[in-house]
Amino acid sequence: MSTLTSAPLGPLFDRLFAEADAATSPEINSFTPAERAALTASKTQYLDLYGRLKDLWLPVSRETGELLYMLGRATGARTVVEFGTSFGISSLYIAAALRDNGGGRLISSEFEPGKIARAQKNLEEAGLADLVEIRAGDAMETLAGDLPETVDMLLLDGAKALYVDILDLVEPRLGIGGLILADDAEMCPEYLERIRASRKRYLSLPVAADIELSMKLY
Repeated sequence: MSTLTSAPLGPLFDRLFAEADAATSPEINSFTPAERAALTASKTQYLDLYGRLKDLWLPVSRETGELLYMLGRATGARTVVEFGTSFGISSLYIAAALRDNGGGRLISSEFEPGKIARAQKNLEEAGLADLVEIRAGDAMETLAGDLPETVDMLLLDGAKALYVDILDLVEPRLGIGGLILADDAEMCPEYLERIRASRKRYLSLPVAADIELSMKLY
């Protein structure tokens, strides 16, 4: 039996995904497609964009969550960094892997207070809160220091324009064989160019239509 499929986490996932599917955000209709694309690509206006979309869940899919769990278990991950907590669905998958690995630490970052509160509540309900530290604020500041000596896995699922910047912060701590999963990676061409061009440092390939999975070689 695994933490992922047993109670309380299994039923909690069913409820959270149903809630995410039903959620709406009136603010999303205030953007034209061009405005949203411009804000998504901006390295200076991302806080405004995601602040206005604070009611949107923006969760990983079940398949991506299960992939995170599988990667964490297969590698025996003990230390994970997550960029973009949102309501904590991805955090739950990662923390479940850490629990079933015998323990560990997930450091996650989220700037929206309402999402942090809900994510913390979900982690507590799942009995996984002791494995997760959610750092409140801009990830460019919260992940700039006090990271574990070695990071086994990095999840990029926050403001797409910052993927390269967050990688720069975490990369010195990412261990050999460490994994990076970038969700919605096609929305950050700069990141894809960087990670795919570094053939001597990273082995990287697309997984499904929206995920880039990379492994650090040295």
